[in-house]
Amino acid sequence: MTDKTENPHAQSVLKLADAMLRFALWPAVATVVVGVVVSTVLSGVPGLLGSLVGGAIAFASSLVTLFMMRKSAALDPFMVMAVAVGGYILKVLVLFGVMTALKGVDAFNRYALALTTLAVILVWAAAEFLAFRKTKIPTIIPG
Repeated sequence: MTDKTENPHAQSVLKLADAMLRFALWPAVATVVVGVVVSTVLSGVPGLLGSLVGGAIAFASSLVTLFMMRKSAALDPFMVMAVAVGGYILKVLVLFGVMTALKGVDAFNRYALALTTLAVILVWAAAEFLAFRKTKIPTIIPG
């Protein structure tokens, strides 16, 4: 395995991961804040708790993507894609499991949890897409 600093593909993946975090962090935080405020107004403390838990779940899910990108950057590009697809499948299964496990908890509003989680994941994904479009990385990296 080559060093990340000498591997142009790894440099591109790391540059993209940095840009994705930079583009997504503050819009996602703002989405959590909006979710907390709206949920608290509509449902009180259970809405507040639901939105906070939902925001934490969404942040964890989104940060796992960046962690996987950083850890797999020095691998062969085909392996990076395999990690990305496998990681996506694993994240969906874990999210499904967490949501199922939290279904019976009465301390927070389930709708606040679900809607905040969904909103943050969608905002984060849109910001990652924007980062990909705006970040100047080579499409073909001579090898």
